[in-house]
Amino acid sequence: MKLIFAGSPEVAVPTLAALVAAGHDIVLVITRPDAPIGRKRVLTPTPIATWAVEHGIPVLKPERFDDEVLEAIAASDAELGVVVAYGGLIPQAGLDALAHGWINLHFSALPDLRGAAPVQRALMRGDTTIGTSVFQLVAQLDAGAVWSLDTHDIGVDETADELLHRLADLGASQVCGVVTLIDGGHDQPEDQHGEITHAAKLFIADGEFVASESGRAAYARFRGVTSEPGMWFMDGETRVKIHEARLSALSAAPGDIVLDNNRAYLGTASVALELLRVQPAGKNAMNAADWARGRKH
Repeated sequence: MKLIFAGSPEVAVPTLAALVAAGHDIVLVITRPDAPIGRKRVLTPTPIATWAVEHGIPVLKPERFDDEVLEAIAASDAELGVVVAYGGLIPQAGLDALAHGWINLHFSALPDLRGAAPVQRALMRGDTTIGTSVFQLVAQLDAGAVWSLDTHDIGVDETADELLHRLADLGASQVCGVVTLIDGGHDQPEDQHGEITHAAKLFIADGEFVASESGRAAYARFRGVTSEPGMWFMDGETRVKIHEARLSALSAAPGDIVLDNNRAYLGTASVALELLRVQPAGKNAMNAADWARGRKH
């Protein structure tokens, strides 16, 4: 099929690559504008833009879907649009511009965890399985009929970054399967059924260590916010970000930092988190035991 692809981050690349490998004609890629990255704030294209340019695919980087974008879509002669983590709103005029509309890969079993951060929120609430859904894009957030829904086990220590990248690979073949269905005129998507829940965007406050939580809940929060926005706690007046941690069998008073047998622990309401790598504000990430030995009490 002739396709338009809309996506931005690294997790969108596997689907775009799989569609190209499957022989589909990607006539246009739409992605977010270049953004300043790093301490030097270097203007940097999205991973999708970089991949598309390297493979000779035309790219648009609009601030929003305006008349220019709609004209480009109309001129592309595309039949279907595919969206993976685009990060922008496609208005109704854009949805109506293609014969088969747009499909979207979402990292949850819809209608559960509609919204911006389904993987992160699933981990934070302690889920042991997660879905990937390919659905027909509509104006209402993540509410369209579902073409395909798969379920996957979550590793006991998987972080959001790790799980997202694994689901991105699994979802790529799922999207290709749905494109084949649409191209062949087979099957129809099914309306969503079940309880609607929402996965709101994460903010720095979501990563704050809560001493009154159990060790299991604290570890679930850590996994869900890693690597962004990251889990953190206050050591006196210094904010300390936790880069690596695991659940331990040791107990410590909630919020206490304990150095035991050359290992650093952070106490919770039950078992402690073992801190492996931390980053005090204004410093580089470091071994947590080294940090604990040198911290001011």
